[in-house]
Amino acid sequence: MSQPAISVHGLSKLYRLGELGTGSFAHDLNRWWHRVRGREDPYSLIGKVNDRSSRGNSDYVWALQDLDFEVPQGRVFGIIGNNGAGKSTLLKILSRVTAPTRGEVRVRGRLASLLEVGTGFHPELTGRENLFLNGAILGMRRREIASKLDEIVEFSGVGAYLDTPVKRYSSGMYVRLAFAVAAHLEPEILVVDEVLAVGDVEFQKRCLGKMQNVAGSGRTVLFVSHNLAALRTLCQDGMVLRHGRMMGSGEINAMVDLYLQTSRQSLPEVRWDNPASAPGDDLLRLRAVRVVNAQEPSAVVRIDQALHLEVEYDLLAAHPHISSSIHVLTQGSCAFVAGSTPKPLEPGRYLHRYVIPAHLLNACHYSINIFLIASATQFRVIQREVLDFEATEPARQSDYQGGIIGAVRPAIDCEHHPITPTH
Repeated sequence: MSQPAISVHGLSKLYRLGELGTGSFAHDLNRWWHRVRGREDPYSLIGKVNDRSSRGNSDYVWALQDLDFEVPQGRVFGIIGNNGAGKSTLLKILSRVTAPTRGEVRVRGRLASLLEVGTGFHPELTGRENLFLNGAILGMRRREIASKLDEIVEFSGVGAYLDTPVKRYSSGMYVRLAFAVAAHLEPEILVVDEVLAVGDVEFQKRCLGKMQNVAGSGRTVLFVSHNLAALRTLCQDGMVLRHGRMMGSGEINAMVDLYLQTSRQSLPEVRWDNPASAPGDDLLRLRAVRVVNAQEPSAVVRIDQALHLEVEYDLLAAHPHISSSIHVLTQGSCAFVAGSTPKPLEPGRYLHRYVIPAHLLNACHYSINIFLIASATQFRVIQREVLDFEATEPARQSDYQGGIIGAVRPAIDCEHHPITPTH
């Protein structure tokens, strides 16, 4: 078996918040003296977990802590995590932009990094001049750049502005040119950080195609993105970072599901225990809304399993026509609407359970609008986007692993009938 392209063992990175160094000469000297004697940094013992949402008592923070993983050769490896999870710090260590506080990193082969848009570009130089400058920074010889110039320019799509100073470029043009140079370096390992965050749909397709070609040629790609569909499409393996620690490593679909389960802030259920503050009026009061998957409330559901959307409400007076309705939305549009049959009801608490069958939803993010209705047109309770949930899919048993468009994805049978028999 071939050796992994990247091996990481016990990797940690400690930063001081605020000032450079430790803030005093005595502390710097103390740190140096411990390092000379081969002892651990004394200030690492008081470093706090990298959680940007809360302020701790320490001025030291672990951007990364005790990472252990390997990236096989010729694979596309996704790194997943919220902002501040440590993804960019990890890439900077792998790219030797910064050094780890402790731990070991082994990189086998030439590594090219595209960590920031237009890194190394000079605003007064033209696109052509910056192309040669950026290629030299990435380790390409001038003759190598010149031999690939036409290919790089064609890929970037900025040929008309090649002799224009890049200070007049848009951010999209910057990233097009920067990615084109890095992608044509032909390194053994290509590191890409959020290149798909900038650029139009056509360029994003080019980026994905180029990275697939790089991986298909036996080289390795490290890909960081918040685009979960792109991660599922492009990567075979991945890891999840949270507050600088590794939550898991393995097959990419499982890692995306793990990320959604650990990062989603929304709850699978919303309740109003105080009747006075519950949404509604003197006739109807909404008391609870929940998403149930596999008999358990869950904000992450599977598209191959049925799920229930449950609406719980109080009816405060008898009424001849009571009903509810739900709107299931995705990407700003309504995917579908469902409603109950109006019924005459006596005062009491009621539950409406909407059963959404398996293989109807697509793998995307949904939110729910809830309506409680008296008669045909009296909308007594309107709660928009009261809950949201993520629909995920298991690993596909198909050659095609790309994203599938659409607000829903019903399982529709296709009948196959030969018209002309073959002999």
